[in-house]
Amino acid sequence: NTGRFIINTTLGILGLIDVAQYFGLNEYEKEDYGQTFAKLGARPGCYLVLPVLGPTTTRDAVGLIGNVFVDPVYHLTHNSETDIIVGNENLSEHNYYYYRGTDAVDFRSKNIESFESLEKNSIDFYASLKSLYLQNRQQRILNSPISNKDSNDSDWEEIDNQ
Repeated sequence: NTGRFIINTTLGILGLIDVAQYFGLNEYEKEDYGQTFAKLGARPGCYLVLPVLGPTTTRDAVGLIGNVFVDPVYHLTHNSETDIIVGNENLSEHNYYYYRGTDAVDFRSKNIESFESLEKNSIDFYASLKSLYLQNRQQRILNSPISNKDSNDSDWEEIDNQ
């Protein structure tokens, strides 16, 4: 991502043209500091569920602090020096929290059926959420592709026959 940024801002006329794709940097992958810490060898630590923010690990919770400071919306709403330059006198600190809050509500609304199904069908809802979160984080850390294989009845027949 850093390579894409450098190439596109220098050769791509300040990022207006995506020239990084011609250098073999085709896909943009959203990363966070928790993933960076994991690549640097930090262990995940204990699993916890933070109020409003949801499930996380100790490593990812520390990474959340770093994520806030590199968020451009945070700087627009919290930096009084940009009021004069950008003209964002209509933006204030509470706008950032509205932005983050609506993002959380949007995530929940997109996944409400999955959460309800998991709660209905799992023996231990907390353990299921923990397992899914940890598997998802590991998949993101390794940048492994998501499997879109559709299951059908023949998959279950293989299990029954063994």
